[in-house]
Amino acid sequence: MKTVKQLIKEAESHLDDEHKDVNVAKVLFYHLAKKEPHELYLMMDEEVDPELEKQFLAGMEEYYNGKPIQYIKGYETFFGRDFDVNEDVLIPRYETEELVENILYRIDDYFSDYQDIHLCDVGTGSGAIAITLALEEPRLKVIATDISDDALTVAKHNAKKLGANIEFRSGDMLEPLLKTNEKVDIFVSNPPYIPNDQEIEAMVKDNEPHVALFGGNDGLYFYRKIFNEVKPLLNDRALLAFEMGFDQRELMEEAIHQFFGDVPFEIIKDINGKDRMLFIYHHLKDHD
Repeated sequence: MKTVKQLIKEAESHLDDEHKDVNVAKVLFYHLAKKEPHELYLMMDEEVDPELEKQFLAGMEEYYNGKPIQYIKGYETFFGRDFDVNEDVLIPRYETEELVENILYRIDDYFSDYQDIHLCDVGTGSGAIAITLALEEPRLKVIATDISDDALTVAKHNAKKLGANIEFRSGDMLEPLLKTNEKVDIFVSNPPYIPNDQEIEAMVKDNEPHVALFGGNDGLYFYRKIFNEVKPLLNDRALLAFEMGFDQRELMEEAIHQFFGDVPFEIIKDINGKDRMLFIYHHLKDHD
């Protein structure tokens, strides 16, 4: 029987040969063994249970064949919480954690005196943004929408599991909000922003839902659609917050001027120094 160290080393060597992420071997093993990373090091010389070895090798095979490790595990950690994910939703990314963090800062800046803050998250996917914001800021009343009923099933499950009180609605973009004349203080969306013809990593393209990835010829189709339709949803003072493609600053600035005129806005860089977050201040900066 192999020891834990032998099994992981063999997998890491195979991953290295295939130019894949060598960390996946440890991540999968401690997930299957139900151990924390620090516990793994204490058991390196133990022999691996045959059933565990079988599960590990099957999981590694799926990964070699192009399935993301998050789908193999069935969850991804976001803002310190485990969100269930499958092929019906995008895998939450670290950059999106930065968006959530920046929204929370701006709630403190612009809505500190509000007792209730109405927020919508359009295209919620796994629910990572909406659920995290609702749990981090108790004053928020959150509505989350998605065009995919399969995605909403995942999001509802995550909300229930994590104890977040969210109203979920099915429908295309703003339609489920406009038809009930909702008014929000904060409008959030991480819409698809990859141009249709852009080459992307095979593991992403072959596994994650295309409806959540691609945003028309230049990647801004959904932003323009939102910018064009969003005004009736906004309260007198409102914040609009988006994730965006790192190379879309010029196009985005043009679209903002086209639809919002000279409304103040900000494009913020992520931890890697890439343009990644857009904030539009609808009658907010006047009230500083």
